[in-house]
Amino acid sequence: MLKGFRDFMMRGNVIDMAVGVVIGAAFTAVVTGFVSAFLTPLVGVVVGAAGDFSSYSAHIGGVEFKYGQFLNVLIAFLMTAAVLYFCVVLPVTKATARYMPKKPKTPKRPCPECLTEIPEAARRCSACTAVVEPVVPVPAQYRG
Repeated sequence: MLKGFRDFMMRGNVIDMAVGVVIGAAFTAVVTGFVSAFLTPLVGVVVGAAGDFSSYSAHIGGVEFKYGQFLNVLIAFLMTAAVLYFCVVLPVTKATARYMPKKPKTPKRPCPECLTEIPEAARRCSACTAVVEPVVPVPAQYRG
């Protein structure tokens, strides 16, 4: 019983997931600190408030609607999403495109029998198993 548990815990994906959760929690604290220390006060300066809208409320029909709390959470969410996008997603996407370029796609053509897309060099369709003639590339000297 304990051997099975040990084997489960020693799998690479369990350890990777645990490390990812811990790093994610630490990164969340960094982003939350940045948003609350710099961006929320900046919004307060722009709108002329202290950056805290929790005291804003409306009274309708004797019921109090504390929309200020929702505004605080919404602004924090939007700023956190913007920080993550511009500081993490965009740079990682650009680095991935630069250092790990995509392989060129092989040219495709439709199968004459079932119209499934198959590589031009294929001799048999993978969907319907029909025998097809490969497309012979025209040499450069014969192209018009």
